[in-house]
Amino acid sequence: MDVYLPIANLAVDGLVIVVLGVATGILSGVFGVGGGFLTTPLLIFYGIPPTVAAASAATQVTGASVSGVFAHSRNNGVDYQIGLVIVSGGMVGALVGAGLFTLLSSLGQIDTVINILYVLLLGTIGGLMLQEALSALGVVSSSTDKPRAAKRRHHPWIAVLPYRWRFYRSGLYISPIAPLILGLVVGILTMLMGVGGGFIMVPAMLYILGMSAKVVVGTSLFNILFITMLVTMVHSFTTRAVDIVLAGLLLLGSVIGAQFGTRIAQFAKPEYLRLALGTIVVGIALRMAYGLTVRPDEVYTVVPL
Repeated sequence: MDVYLPIANLAVDGLVIVVLGVATGILSGVFGVGGGFLTTPLLIFYGIPPTVAAASAATQVTGASVSGVFAHSRNNGVDYQIGLVIVSGGMVGALVGAGLFTLLSSLGQIDTVINILYVLLLGTIGGLMLQEALSALGVVSSSTDKPRAAKRRHHPWIAVLPYRWRFYRSGLYISPIAPLILGLVVGILTMLMGVGGGFIMVPAMLYILGMSAKVVVGTSLFNILFITMLVTMVHSFTTRAVDIVLAGLLLLGSVIGAQFGTRIAQFAKPEYLRLALGTIVVGIALRMAYGLTVRPDEVYTVVPL
């Protein structure tokens, strides 16, 4: 089923795009990630221009997050208080990212920067996830057996920040500056890469902020929902790289997949899920690194203006 994408200016198999959306939705429901970190590289591999892939993936992540937030909200799995703080930082980050996107586009380097960012971030995050999963399964030894490690809820740097607030549902008494900075970083990355930022946000919420595991996934999806919504609006008015046909096909699959992902998360063993996700992330990073270093078959291409 061939479908023409007006902004990307090419025809694609619509069924393949819908299947990508289903995979993204499943990841959203299981891990609390938007799935854009997987969708954008796969779209690039499929031949979609990186700028269109990043902008359209951010739009699709919004739809996947809506479905996931409702599912987790029914189980009181969303901390709206700390979520609003992170969203505030994300809105500022999205505007900063828009400026960087426009600057890099004018220099003709945005596609290269997107690919390099994916290799660095996915390689790092994927490697850490694999290490943690293998450690939890007892395959490799871990250095986290120190007696005092389990007693500390959040990172020592967080403890020294001023103006502490109580976030009751997360069980925290920390400065709002930390979640604000987290939102700022995620907003910039969402604008540049089309990611929801959950693959950074979820580990940061657990190991840096020290949030309760019961609300991490739902709160992450809550933040992703509003940040990607703003990013979509900014992309539409500035870069004009959002392909509504591509985003619609991805949304169709992701909304369905998110419901399946939520059910899988209730029964599957977390260690095996992290191992699978880490393997996928590292594999994509290696494939993108290969694409950056190997000379293409066609060194020059003609792009219609």
